[in-house]
Amino acid sequence: MPVRSVAPSGSAQTMVIVGVVVVLALYFGRGILVPLALSILLAFVLAPLVSRLRRWHLGRIPSVLLAVLAAISVFAGIFTILGYQAVDLAENLPKYEDNLSAKIRALRPAPAEGGFIERTTETLKHLGQELKDVASGGAENTPPQTPPNQTGPNPGLVPGQTEPIPVRIEAPPPNPFAMLTEFGGPLVSPLGTAGMVLLFVVFILLQQEDLRDRLIRLAGANDLRRTTEAMDEAGERVTRYLVTQLILNLLYGIPIGVGLWLIGIPNAALWGLLATTLRFIPYLGPVLAAILPITLSFAVDPGWTLPLLTLALFLGIELFSNNVLEPWLYGTSTGLSSFAIIVAAIFWTSLWGPLGLLLATPLTVVMVVLGRHVRQLEFLAVLLGNAPPLPPAARIYQRLLARDPDEAAEIADEDQRPDVTVTYEQSLLPALMLAEADRSRGNLDEDTLVALRDGMEAVATYFADAPDEGPDTPPPPPPRGRVLCIAGRSHLDEAAGLLLADLLARDGWQADTLPCDSASPRRIRDLPRGDIRAVLLSYLTTGTGRHAQRLAYRLRRYFGPGVPILLGMWDGGTVNPAPTAPDAVANTLSQARNLVDELGPRACDDAIGVKPAAAE
Repeated sequence: MPVRSVAPSGSAQTMVIVGVVVVLALYFGRGILVPLALSILLAFVLAPLVSRLRRWHLGRIPSVLLAVLAAISVFAGIFTILGYQAVDLAENLPKYEDNLSAKIRALRPAPAEGGFIERTTETLKHLGQELKDVASGGAENTPPQTPPNQTGPNPGLVPGQTEPIPVRIEAPPPNPFAMLTEFGGPLVSPLGTAGMVLLFVVFILLQQEDLRDRLIRLAGANDLRRTTEAMDEAGERVTRYLVTQLILNLLYGIPIGVGLWLIGIPNAALWGLLATTLRFIPYLGPVLAAILPITLSFAVDPGWTLPLLTLALFLGIELFSNNVLEPWLYGTSTGLSSFAIIVAAIFWTSLWGPLGLLLATPLTVVMVVLGRHVRQLEFLAVLLGNAPPLPPAARIYQRLLARDPDEAAEIADEDQRPDVTVTYEQSLLPALMLAEADRSRGNLDEDTLVALRDGMEAVATYFADAPDEGPDTPPPPPPRGRVLCIAGRSHLDEAAGLLLADLLARDGWQADTLPCDSASPRRIRDLPRGDIRAVLLSYLTTGTGRHAQRLAYRLRRYFGPGVPILLGMWDGGTVNPAPTAPDAVANTLSQARNLVDELGPRACDDAIGVKPAAAE
């Protein structure tokens, strides 16, 4: 299987400049882009509700307004509950101070009397005091001080001088406008962002068809099919992610709140809502949601039972959510790798702060979809997507180049194919095809070719004991004779012959794999003749086929007409009918296996009558 290059068009310098400009624009334009991104995200969530209301014939504007009012009501209810619970928690916190102090004292180790640490501390204190006395000039230079409780006339006054009257400066009465600015200032930015998000959401929902057409025009009106597919896939993936994440968070936060209430943690509703909300933040959200309840459990309970139960509750629900709920609900909804989620969280948080962390996954989903449909951005899909970056054949070839046949065999065995023959044909043989393409370009030296052959032999040995047809494999057949697998041109052809030899051995044949020079004019007489039932030539590529025809003719003259000469052309090629053509041609290992089973038992018979045949 060929591996397509993903190098973007244009020079690398241009791509780097464009990337830097985009990042700078995202950073300096975050005041507008963050509310816009939030509004698009919220519009994805509300769009199905608007569509449902419009199907009920409520009209566009009433449907949008009802959907937005429903979202505002939900957020207002959540913030109301959070505020009430937070105030109640703040009022009850002083009650738990004694428990916290007792636990801290219990954790503090008792100092050893006269120990090293105690003596060192006392020595440092003494030296510090000595240095302080030296720096101040000694006790004799210290000016006299007036006792604080001294009464009577001020001794610092000159006789006849009156004592000054103390002056007290009082603050002016509070200005209502200043108080409003002081306490309301921090709320201006969040309220402004919320207002912009609300305005953008209403506009997007009202003009979604018009905005869609404009995006199609900008993205590529010349290829409407690809543009439509990209937009549909992006919208579907983002909507599915948000809905799935909301369901998953509810299935996580509700059990947390109920469990904390049953355990006896105060303000369980607050912690359940926080767990539901914070879990939208990848990786970091569950940790933040668990810190405060676990800390509060230490303060509430004088002992250690409540903290342990709280910790076990969070760990149990988190494990169940990660290992059961997420694989069941998510599937391939996002199309992102775990590495991409972490990198996206760091990148968007660095640009846009906490809101960037919330938007990281949806924005990265859109980037991956663009990479799948836009050639210039294909590197995004490779870097961030969850699809394998290399096909199995390329991975096997890479590990063979790295002299690691064990991992190459494990990669070939990952697919769990029902038949070893299928594994050889769809994983190992394509890996040899990739190597043959590099050899034909002159990219592989002799040592590398030998290493590839030896590595493939090790992989074939790995599969030697594997069942051929699953667990119900019949017992091995009795010996049936000898077959020679001769390489056509290179060590890679010999490696392909090794694969075929292993398959033939499963059918009871004694299959020997020989190098390409074993059938040369000077060494062909060294080939064995006894009990040879078939000879198969292994070619990854045959070119015009003349080399294979000459080699088949040479072998036929040596073995005589009683031994069929077969040709394995693993690239799917053919040879022209000619007197020098082989008796049969196979393009797959399965075909070669069947030809040997068909023609091998008839070899050396008096009436074999094998005629030269063209390729199938």
